[in-house]
Amino acid sequence: MTDAHIIEKAAHIIIEGGLVAMPTETVYGLAANALDAEAVSRIFTAKGRPDDNPLIVHVDGLMMARQTGVMNERAQALAERFWPGPLTLVVKSLGMLPLIVTAGLDTVGIRMPDCDTALSLISAAGVPLAAPSANKSGSPSPTTAAHVAKDFGDELFVIDGGACSVGLESTVIDLTADVPVILRPGVVTQQMIEECIGSVENASAEFLSNAAPAAPGMKYRHYAPLAMVTVVEGHAVSVAEAIKYLYDKDLKKGEKPLVMALRENKRYYGRRDIVITGSSGDPGEAAKKLYALLRAADEQQYSRIYFEAVPKEGIGYAVMNRVYKAASYNIVKV
Repeated sequence: MTDAHIIEKAAHIIIEGGLVAMPTETVYGLAANALDAEAVSRIFTAKGRPDDNPLIVHVDGLMMARQTGVMNERAQALAERFWPGPLTLVVKSLGMLPLIVTAGLDTVGIRMPDCDTALSLISAAGVPLAAPSANKSGSPSPTTAAHVAKDFGDELFVIDGGACSVGLESTVIDLTADVPVILRPGVVTQQMIEECIGSVENASAEFLSNAAPAAPGMKYRHYAPLAMVTVVEGHAVSVAEAIKYLYDKDLKKGEKPLVMALRENKRYYGRRDIVITGSSGDPGEAAKKLYALLRAADEQQYSRIYFEAVPKEGIGYAVMNRVYKAASYNIVKV
């Protein structure tokens, strides 16, 4: 638990209209008073974030959520089941928030983080906090305080809560449609949600490319390192052969490539530069490590990354959602 005086100082900065980087269980957030349009505008300026990209509002409980958005029966059921936790509920806004928070939409994404430090800050400030990831827009999200400091330096007050336990942004579900729609996958899976409220849909690629984004991470290039990322999918041996061919070709051209592979497949790559993302049986490991690995690749000045796809089951689906976007959908299937 973070020291009370640090929470006090951070809450004072929030109340005065400033920005604070706070830990959550998903990623570090760049927080401002969600009721203060000028403060929220500083988030967009600091991140270089497009202003048509809505922000998630973080609350300390159901009471604050009900003061922010219309918590219908399905929202109530999901909040009671998954809050505090990595699930954002998109509901009708009550109109109390500045339009800059919702990107002019009549809906708002609300979540209660599963992090004592974040909850203490929200309660101490006494206001809901708009808090996208605490990184420069488009780059890999931060999962440690050091990642935040790397992006913002000394200009930002950072609460160090250690490494994030989940490592991927929250699941986002739109509850305003007749059939709820998952706008962004996360550790709270479609199956888990359906067990609570019944049938839900997943937003299609076509919908995401043509519609105004109702949630963060839907429209713009996200999560991307400076290195060019290529995802390779297929049978393990075929994937390894394809990656080795591309890797060796890059070396001859003077590139500095890196393989990101599953633990079980490390043996296929010989002495090539490789980092382990996780294992096929534990996609949660890949979720927790993904952004740190992408950031480390940039620090070591790799120019290309070849990423072995992880199984798209459970949180693995969310991992690949982020990797596809980091790769700008540059996918090789073998």
